Amino acid sequence: MGFIVDNANNSLRVCLTVLKVVGFLTPPQTGVYSFFLWVYCFSSFMFLVGGIIIAQTGAMFEIWGDLALMTSASFLLFTNLAFALKIINVVARSRQIQNIIDDADDDLVAEDREEGREIIKSCNRETTKFLCLEAMLSLITVFGWAASAEKNQLPLRAWYPYDASKSPAYELTYFNQSSSVTVASMVNTCLDVMVASMIAVCRCRLGLVGLSLRRLCEDIPVIGKDLLTSDEENLVQSRLRQCVIKHEAALKSTRLIQTCFSYPILAQFTVSAVIICVTAYQLAMELNNGNLVRSIPMASYLLCMMLQVYIYCYQGNQLTEESYDIAGAAYECPWYKCSLRLRRSLLILMLRSRRAVQLTAGGFMTLSLSCFTSIIKASYTFFTVLKQVEDRNPK
Repeated sequence: MGFIVDNANNSLRVCLTVLKVVGFLTPPQTGVYSFFLWVYCFSSFMFLVGGIIIAQTGAMFEIWGDLALMTSASFLLFTNLAFALKIINVVARSRQIQNIIDDADDDLVAEDREEGREIIKSCNRETTKFLCLEAMLSLITVFGWAASAEKNQLPLRAWYPYDASKSPAYELTYFNQSSSVTVASMVNTCLDVMVASMIAVCRCRLGLVGLSLRRLCEDIPVIGKDLLTSDEENLVQSRLRQCVIKHEAALKSTRLIQTCFSYPILAQFTVSAVIICVTAYQLAMELNNGNLVRSIPMASYLLCMMLQVYIYCYQGNQLTEESYDIAGAAYECPWYKCSLRLRRSLLILMLRSRRAVQLTAGGFMTLSLSCFTSIIKASYTFFTVLKQVEDRNPK
């Protein structure tokens, strides 16, 4: 088995490879290899997120009651809590996730039509852009935090059972924070983009089904005749049967994605609404203090959190739109040349596709662009409340 995970989708290839390296999404093992794999997975978890959650929770108790310090320390703590939940979910459901990915990859690899390859390439370009953009914002944020740390101060507020301001403890702790947060930001990005790419691949599969429906009568002369011949009818019926099978397979994958990621996405949305609010509040304080060095990574972090929510909502919205287009694709074929029996089959498919495919966050919020705007509005409401509390309780 190669080091690089092979997949038809470029962003999934990168994300799966990163998750394989850190031990969160690996091929199943047996015997002693399984034990060492779990040890490695736990060690990666503690290095990336477990240790920093403990240290930041301790710091929150130390500064309890100071609103300014609590807001500056809480935004990353909330991020890490959501990050930890996503890791646990992926590790616990690794087999189901891998089955979804393998099933979709087989479907995309088997596509040999020029138009179909273009649909796949378009999906690839879109998900790759999201991956590069979120990775860039994450790196700007991490490097900005590391560079803006004051002398003998750590980039992130955290509690340690030793004096982290003295050498060599300071240098070692600084390196531990910087390295763990840098790697964690990349892993977190891969987790988000992996789910969004899985949704995009389902959307791509629905697009391929729509293409097949439009070309049901390809290579069959329909001009100048009233109805298809018996052999032509059988050929179209066979093609339609394959479309139904692939359509149902794509719908099954969306249901599995809903099962695997519904509640982690809900947790991500809930935490993101709070983080966007807290980060905006902290950014406003830094700008008021004229601290441009701290403001740049803070602004990058704010954009990164908004992008995390957006890619879920965008892909969910596009998946719903693509599912609606199946009915239109079926109507575009020359159904008027088919027999009554075949027309009824097409009509059943069209009626089935009018039930929109929708992904939800815990059954509370539908992944759509309107959901994204609602989260941003909620964050703004939290921000105004937080600002009013500060104005009423000045230092």
